[in-house]
Amino acid sequence: MRIELEGFAIRPWRPGDEPSLVRYANNRDVWINLRDQFPHPYTAGDAARWIQIATARSPVTSWAIEVGGEPVGGISLKLQDDVDRVSAELGYWLGEQFWNRGIMSRAVRAVTRHGFAQFSLTRIYALPFVPNEASQRVLEKAGYKKEAVLRRSVIKDGEVLDQALYAITDRDVAAGD
Repeated sequence: MRIELEGFAIRPWRPGDEPSLVRYANNRDVWINLRDQFPHPYTAGDAARWIQIATARSPVTSWAIEVGGEPVGGISLKLQDDVDRVSAELGYWLGEQFWNRGIMSRAVRAVTRHGFAQFSLTRIYALPFVPNEASQRVLEKAGYKKEAVLRRSVIKDGEVLDQALYAITDRDVAAGD
C-alpha cells in the first residue's frame, strides 16, 4: 500500500529508512507521548530492529509517513484477536519539525479508511494520554469520537496519567462522519 496525499505519502517501512527514523524519532517531545516500547534515546540499533520487525509483518500494519522522500513519522494498526478481532488500535507519531501542518489528521483518516477496507474491521480506537491535547485534536479532526477517560491507567516517565479513549466505527465512516 502506498497512499499519496498532498505534501506527503504513507508507505510501508523499508531497509534504508533507519537514518531518518533515528533523526526524527530520537526526540524526547515525541517519546513523552508514546508507549514505552518506543525507546528514548532512539538509536541506530533501535531503528534497525524496528525496520526488521515492520518489514517482516504480514499483512503490513505499520507504515512510514514520508515527506520529501524520507520517513518522518509512523502510523500503525494493532489488529486485535479473539472476540476483539473486529477491532484495531491506532498508533502514530510524527517528527516535531512536521507538527501543526495537518499531516497527521490526514494520515489518520487515510489509514482508518484503509483499515476498514483491508481488514474487515468494525472499530478502530486510540488511547492518547490526556495531557496530549494535540493528539486528541488529530483524532477529532479525523472523525473519531471521545468515548471515555480511563483514569490513572498508565505510567509514563514516572507520572501516572489518564488516557482518553477515542474510536470510530465502520458505520461512522459509511455515514460520512
